[in-house]
Amino acid sequence: MRIGLGHDTHRFEEGPARRPLILGGVEIPYHRSLVGHSDADVLFHALTDAVLGALGEGDIGEIFPDTAEENRGRNSAEFLEYAAALLSERGWRIENVDAVIFAQAPKLGPYKEQMKARIARILNIPPDAVGVKAKTGERVGFIGREEAISAEAVVLLENNPK
Repeated sequence: MRIGLGHDTHRFEEGPARRPLILGGVEIPYHRSLVGHSDADVLFHALTDAVLGALGEGDIGEIFPDTAEENRGRNSAEFLEYAAALLSERGWRIENVDAVIFAQAPKLGPYKEQMKARIARILNIPPDAVGVKAKTGERVGFIGREEAISAEAVVLLENNPK
């Protein structure tokens, strides 16, 4: 068995949203958007890093650099799909995933089940093997001041003998 840990943070853009707010592959109605070279999906970025870390690989920025034009505006589901294919190719499977999104706003409770379902589909695991929690910053720090959104994720891999 192996464990991987991932983290990501993206700040909000100033002014009105220029693109949709995407978290866990789900579009969240909100009047602001996150700054990022790709679609800035902090949850998928943290999950991708968790899988890559468990495999002993580099991080998302090494594999999908923000200096590469082909990654501009890229759908972060592609990053997670890459990591999922890599773990399968190496003979591993995901036992479970647990993740936390830190956001003062918007409220994410109504979207957690959709996020879980999307993650489960991409990682080819049952939805009950995916945990997604949302926490506010209690008005403290950059999360509490609504300057950014962060996510942390842990994955447990098990060797998948063929």
